[in-house]
Amino acid sequence: MKRVLNHIIVCAVGAMVLSSCAVGKKYQRPNLATPETYRTTTALTGDTVLLPWRAFFKDQQLVTLINQALEKNKDVAVAMLNMEQLELSFKQAKLGLLPTVDLSVSASRIYQSKNSLNGSLSQQFVGSSYLDDYSANLSLSWEADIWGKAKMQKEAARANYFMQKENLSALKTRIIAQVAQAYYNLLALDEQLKVAERNIVLGDSTLRMIQLQFQAGQVNSLGVEQAVAQKKTAELLVPLAKQNIAIQENALSILCGDYPKSIARNFAFKTADIGDVFPDGVPAKLLSRRPDLKAAEYAVVSANANTGLAKAAMYPSISITPSIGANSYQFNNWFDLPGSLVKNIGGNIAQPLFRKKELRTNYEIAKLEQQKSAELFRQSMMLAVGEVSDAMVKSSHATERMILVDEKQVSLNKAVKNALLLYRSGMATYLEVIVAQNNALQNELEVISLQKEKADAKIDLYRALGGGVE
Repeated sequence: MKRVLNHIIVCAVGAMVLSSCAVGKKYQRPNLATPETYRTTTALTGDTVLLPWRAFFKDQQLVTLINQALEKNKDVAVAMLNMEQLELSFKQAKLGLLPTVDLSVSASRIYQSKNSLNGSLSQQFVGSSYLDDYSANLSLSWEADIWGKAKMQKEAARANYFMQKENLSALKTRIIAQVAQAYYNLLALDEQLKVAERNIVLGDSTLRMIQLQFQAGQVNSLGVEQAVAQKKTAELLVPLAKQNIAIQENALSILCGDYPKSIARNFAFKTADIGDVFPDGVPAKLLSRRPDLKAAEYAVVSANANTGLAKAAMYPSISITPSIGANSYQFNNWFDLPGSLVKNIGGNIAQPLFRKKELRTNYEIAKLEQQKSAELFRQSMMLAVGEVSDAMVKSSHATERMILVDEKQVSLNKAVKNALLLYRSGMATYLEVIVAQNNALQNELEVISLQKEKADAKIDLYRALGGGVE
């Protein structure tokens, strides 16, 4: 027995020495070939990528809604539960090198056949027709981590945990952007409603003036009908705007983790309420700060560890299984030591031989999965650079269009005023008045649309640069 024990100890020591022979490759970041700058440059400083959202959004009503969404949104709640699951898996993976210890206690009574050899011997030696067996056993099992499997399992679990953590940050950043865009869409719809109501009042005034001239025989009924139609054009915008407001409020309520209801808001659409501070000359490679890109890289790290585990599965494993306990056929002598003591020492070396190429195939699949993860990481980086470039282009050209549409609005307002003055003095027709009012109405709606587009572009650029959950 002593010789066997010495052999087991030698095997254990050898296994611990071989544990440095890890077969998995150390993770190396894929070459992303990231450009130094974006396609479109904009006046942007270094820390804006991490600008907290509370500093970016100034509207207090919006801040309240974002806080509510981050606390109550159901997607965030599910993601938090996923985080807890992966945290438990990570803690479990860190215990991979520890042996397992099991305690078993059992008692049994077997009634032997009187015609069997065991039955006759039991009756002869024990003096009863049954045989009791009382056993208590403490067993230990430990697999030597020859190929670094425990380290790779820990690395994969750690990568999965941090990947989910970054996915949670990316989810929160996306929800912040969605809440902000939905809120500013509500403000835009409010402005459209105000424009429609103002034009109804203006159209009503024009209609009364043309009706008076019709009664005086200065214009025909065609002018009256044209004025009525122009007023109806503005009136049609009111129920449409109210419908869209209700639908947007419902969607925003659900996004904030609540049932559909009205949304409190500031009834002033100002793009100045959104931060204009962005990084100046931020290199595209800093996009790696984006949580979704971090998550994509952690996926590569996890795949690299899984590839090592798949390779290690093809190599031999060494395990040691000693146990000690007490066994007796009489209850009174169960723990009468050392007479009832039972010991077992075992060692095992297992080498897969013929598995129908299953392990090799699993290893090749794992390598392909790692390559796929790397390509997805590169694609995520390309898409991120594209999103920043798109947002910059939209923001830049929306600003140019805002300048032009404001200049156009000044001219159209003058045209409406002059058309009314000329019409009262008989130097313009009612059609010219109606056309001028219709053009002014459409331009006001276009101004609101451009303001919303500018706000969306700012929010998209903030999110595309990584944002800042906190």
